[in-house]
Amino acid sequence: MKPLIYAHRGASTHFAEHTRAAYMQALADGADGVECDVHLTQDGQVVLIHDDTLERTSNGFGDVTEHTLNELRELDFCSWKGAQIPDEFGGVSRQLLTLSELLDILLAAGRDIGLAIEFKHSVSFDAALEQATLAVLISRGWVAEGSKLGNVVISFMSFSPDSLETMANYVSGDQLCQLVDDVDAEDIAASLDLGPVANAALALLVKKSLERAERNLDDGTVGLAGPGIDYVRRHPERIQTWLTAGRRFRVWTVDAPEDVDLCVSLGIHEITANDPAAVRGVIR
Repeated sequence: MKPLIYAHRGASTHFAEHTRAAYMQALADGADGVECDVHLTQDGQVVLIHDDTLERTSNGFGDVTEHTLNELRELDFCSWKGAQIPDEFGGVSRQLLTLSELLDILLAAGRDIGLAIEFKHSVSFDAALEQATLAVLISRGWVAEGSKLGNVVISFMSFSPDSLETMANYVSGDQLCQLVDDVDAEDIAASLDLGPVANAALALLVKKSLERAERNLDDGTVGLAGPGIDYVRRHPERIQTWLTAGRRFRVWTVDAPEDVDLCVSLGIHEITANDPAAVRGVIR
């Protein structure tokens, strides 16, 4: 069985992540699906950005949630990558995408395509992002049964158990992907330097969240397992247990040939890669 290939934030090896160019390249490369991270703007728009802040992937600064969509449109989200964008992929001013604009691109693909939407949350959980995302999808004609919109099959991902347990009220577990990865809770807490008492409380919260995520996969609350490739290597028995229990796997981020080979040998169903064309070449 050959795994399906999802483009991680688009074909992000070639063009800046989450940009129009990255997603159009992913489709041109024959990706079976694409993955995106979503945040809310100050005026409640769902945009495709990974980080909570703007500094890494744009010439702006500050929190995404502190900017309106129009303010974000004024920023350059692609030049940092250093890639020349072909005319048919749009200019610099058209590279930032809303969720609805990504849907337009995928609906025009002319073939079936998967869309994996990852909800990005800080330590505290607020369902506003999930509700806004559902509102966008429903306004476009999304059907919850089967989670389809035209030729696009949509699944939802998060590291947050709260997020997926919220989404379980709207879609079946087959369309929910619980992301898991090994974390050092103490290191995360210490990096924020909130003081010894707050650090201890945060470390406990992070640890409990991972345990809940793993339980969601143990008991079948969600049907899709989303471990990082390093997690797959460190926990072979747990991976085999979930596979035997019938969980479908979507592993990230799989770029190295040896990681592709490992996923194929395990019977992994879907892999997420920065360069889908290169990964397809390895599989062939």
